[in-house]
Amino acid sequence: ALCESALHTPYDSLKLGMLSVLSTLSGTIAIKQYFSGAPGTAATTARSFDLVKLAQECCYHNNRGIAAHGVRILTNISASCQEKDLLPLEQDAVFGLESLLVLCSQDDSPGAQATLKITLTCMVKLVKCRPHLSQSVVESLLTQLHSAQDAAWILMCHCLAAIAMQLPVLADGMLGDLMDLYKLIGRSTTDKKQELLVSLATVIFVSSQKALSSEIKTVIKQQLENASNGWTAYRIARQASRMGNHDMARELYESLLTQVASEHFYFWLNSLKEFSHAEQCLTGLQEDNYSSALSCIAEALKSYHKGIASLTAASTPLNPLSFQCGFVKLRIELLQAFSQLICTCNSLKTSPPPAIATTIAMTSGNDLQRCGRISNQACMKHSMEEFRNLATRYGDLYQSSFDADSATLRNVELQQQSCLLISHAIEALILDPESANFQEYSSNGTAHVESEYERRMMSVFNHVLEEVESLNRKYAPVSYLASIACLCNAVIALLKVPLSFQRYFFQKLQSTSIKLALSPSPRNPAEPIAVQNNQQLALKVEGVVQHGSKPGLFRKIHSVCLNVSSVLQSKSGQDYKIPIDNMTNEMEQRVEPHNDYFSTQFLLNFVILGTHNITVESSVIDSNGIVWKTGPKTTIFVKSLEDPYSQQVRLQQQQGQPPSQQQQQRTAYSRF
Repeated sequence: ALCESALHTPYDSLKLGMLSVLSTLSGTIAIKQYFSGAPGTAATTARSFDLVKLAQECCYHNNRGIAAHGVRILTNISASCQEKDLLPLEQDAVFGLESLLVLCSQDDSPGAQATLKITLTCMVKLVKCRPHLSQSVVESLLTQLHSAQDAAWILMCHCLAAIAMQLPVLADGMLGDLMDLYKLIGRSTTDKKQELLVSLATVIFVSSQKALSSEIKTVIKQQLENASNGWTAYRIARQASRMGNHDMARELYESLLTQVASEHFYFWLNSLKEFSHAEQCLTGLQEDNYSSALSCIAEALKSYHKGIASLTAASTPLNPLSFQCGFVKLRIELLQAFSQLICTCNSLKTSPPPAIATTIAMTSGNDLQRCGRISNQACMKHSMEEFRNLATRYGDLYQSSFDADSATLRNVELQQQSCLLISHAIEALILDPESANFQEYSSNGTAHVESEYERRMMSVFNHVLEEVESLNRKYAPVSYLASIACLCNAVIALLKVPLSFQRYFFQKLQSTSIKLALSPSPRNPAEPIAVQNNQQLALKVEGVVQHGSKPGLFRKIHSVCLNVSSVLQSKSGQDYKIPIDNMTNEMEQRVEPHNDYFSTQFLLNFVILGTHNITVESSVIDSNGIVWKTGPKTTIFVKSLEDPYSQQVRLQQQQGQPPSQQQQQRTAYSRF
């Protein structure tokens, strides 16, 4: 009924309102149910629907808002009904988007810019679900860049970068046009010049799948020297680090070292320069050249150790750089684990197992005997456990990064998967080939990738898994030479993918923290709270959730999980046989904050005399039910004292005197 009314109404304002409702509904699951319930799947049948007819009529309307809603509906239909043949609808969507792009990119009014944002968002969505349309969309954007207004230029560059990060559509032949545009921006006098330089540099970095040529780097640096300030150069260097162009990033960071007034900023830039140099060292890795790989990793580790020292110096109490330090330390340990694995493989090559190792393994029933001396020393098993431990620590870093964007979290997840991949390869090729299971690892490559870095990492994962599975099935038993070659080449393949330092490493868009207050609490933190051992301590925990300028940008807090535990620090008095349940306190409660405030209470027992250490740790649960270990962790001390009556009874028993009836009654009444 709404479609029919919109088709026949002569009033543009009424049609605009109805189209706004329909375009919103078309972005939900309702559109798929609407088309799946209709008879037939051919495009000619789809054209008969009122919704499609309305969208096709409106996408060329002279009212920009109506046209934008029309192409948005066509885009949502194409994205939701991918199993249908909707070629005419796709063409109408592309033509409508191109016409709106031409119309709005040359108008700098607020209404035109709002329509342009809708148009570019639809372009990214359409290319994501229909990759065969990417080339025509990208060519339209590049063509229109030459005549677009400055405000539109920035939005179009962001759109180009978003498309290129999903699909490798920017060919090397387009770099020439991009560099000409970059020179043109450098000579312009517009007030948006700095933003334009950053936006177009991002597109250039994304389009350069390999290392930047010296000519491109020269052009970018010349324009930055002539037309930009230090902040613009830093933003471009940051984008280069995100896209894996570490050579360019290192040069820009180094040029900025003398332009900062704070020593913290100096150490921050110096650490970024060292990290970029470390990753640049890994670009020279070559397959089957293991000695060169060890040299490159050693050089990278040297720069990483310099960088982590500068990063520690750059941290302040207000900005402790916890995520950055944790990420870099794990990267250092991962490189050390890779280096140790290659050394172990080289040792196995120089000291191969004896000729009768296979017979010994079959006779003894211990398959590890096939690897001879190395397996007996448990070097390979130690490497496997080390990679699994690193994977666990990457998981802990993931859980502690509540405020991180999705791309940063995916980057941490990829590092974790690389550790699990190598540990699985060691187990499948060396330690336990018979029970190797490839099913749980083979499904990881089916997920949709969101960036070029993720695409390359997933390609390496799939290639390594195929090689390991092929060796596992081809050789019986697996040849140790082929096994160690496969392991070393897997390490080199992973390191050859330039590491991406994502947004959260540089920028914290969402800030969430929890502040806890415990009562009772001592005046002096080192002073314990006195409690009698026949009483319970009522510990009240209050908390406030503190937000930054953009609360809930990536995820919101649904509830707070409070965990209270106690550990006996020092025991005083005699040892008694006390049930194990009374010796420890382990409690957990979940509370929902109201106006960012929450409170709850815990009843704790301290039967054993002595000093107890109570730890209260908080974590948050988001709206999806995922637990994030955000902290903080607060500690107080409790001293459990013997109650007076028990103390008196014990002293009388030691002196051989029975306790008086009157004292017992008075003590009993006093206890109540």
